Amino acid sequence: MGLRKKIEHGGLKKNEELGKLIKHEDIVNYIKAQRLSCFGHIQRMPEARSAKKILKWNPLTTRPRGRPKYRWEDNMIEELGQLKIKIWLTCVQDRAKWKDVVEKAKTFN
Repeated sequence: MGLRKKIEHGGLKKNEELGKLIKHEDIVNYIKAQRLSCFGHIQRMPEARSAKKILKWNPLTTRPRGRPKYRWEDNMIEELGQLKIKIWLTCVQDRAKWKDVVEKAKTFN
């Protein structure tokens, strides 16, 4: 299938189309905000949901020696620290406050 047909079928997007989708915001901040939004969604889930179980899962075996690998949750908490949000556990439960945090992440420099 040629490039033109892929574009017509919604496959590849041009830079202008991508800019319209993210409203011409910084792409890095946009991705961070999307990740924070997903993090908040998972944190609000009940403990019985599989996505929450996977996030909170601890392996039963011992880990290899050396520096521990970063987990996704660690990266999210670090980004919240850069945004100077200390009490994120209570902030996540309130959707309006969490939406403000996500919007702040979109404009963070």
